[in-house]
Amino acid sequence: MSKKALTVDDSKTMRDMVSFTLKSAGYEVMEAEDGKHALTVLGSSKVDIIITDLNMPNMNGLELIRQLRQSPEHKFTPILMLTTEADDSKKGEGKAAGATGWIVKPFNPEKLVEVVKKVCGA
Repeated sequence: MSKKALTVDDSKTMRDMVSFTLKSAGYEVMEAEDGKHALTVLGSSKVDIIITDLNMPNMNGLELIRQLRQSPEHKFTPILMLTTEADDSKKGEGKAAGATGWIVKPFNPEKLVEVVKKVCGA
């Protein structure tokens, strides 16, 4: 059975790139354009990994991570931040919120798949 991923980004182009990269590696991918939409898309579904942008309208990546970490279904789900932010203080905020890892855009597709497999234990 294939692993499931959720990619959250307000840029459709970025969602398409992440989605294409993960689908090519055998993942089933769901998409959301911001944190609020991500919570709706997820509902009570279990996913193997969540990849989220930081800066988005309605609900940013940090707030999304904080909310997901409150929920029993997603308390231990690996969550990667995929963002243009490379600042150490932002990374610290991400880690404090519960992010598993941090990838800076533009991303290398092979590296993304490698990190996703590593954190998913695949």
